[in-house]
Amino acid sequence: MLRLSKKADYALIAMKHLALRPDQAASSAREIAEQYDIPVELMAKVLQRLVRRGLLTSHQGTRGGYHLARVPEAISVADVIQAIEGPVTVTACSVDDERCDQYAKCNVRDPLWRVRARILSALGECTVAELASDPPPVPTARPAVLRSSA
Repeated sequence: MLRLSKKADYALIAMKHLALRPDQAASSAREIAEQYDIPVELMAKVLQRLVRRGLLTSHQGTRGGYHLARVPEAISVADVIQAIEGPVTVTACSVDDERCDQYAKCNVRDPLWRVRARILSALGECTVAELASDPPPVPTARPAVLRSSA
């Protein structure tokens, strides 16, 4: 199953949050974490990884926090995912992994590499700006709990 890790989810949430900030105002790890009920320590680690990969900048001080390093239109979902998870893979083998016992006989390796290329292309076409253009979800009211008077 193809599935993003929690860290990748949190990274995309943070990138969308920062893209929605008016005038590119900074946000702290604590602010982002608290708004989305994410552990602060985990959010801080995710944000630092995005800084190291050049997708965010960070500033210390009273007006410090995190900013997008580029305009949202110039940051793809693929950039964010790969910054957190490393290269996107579909199979356990890689282009030069001849250590696999099935490498020479594998009849699905090349088609799956093409699937990987298509996935990367789709993730590369979707930008943080596109994520930010989606309206936020509308909170749904929880059904009332009926209590018996007996």
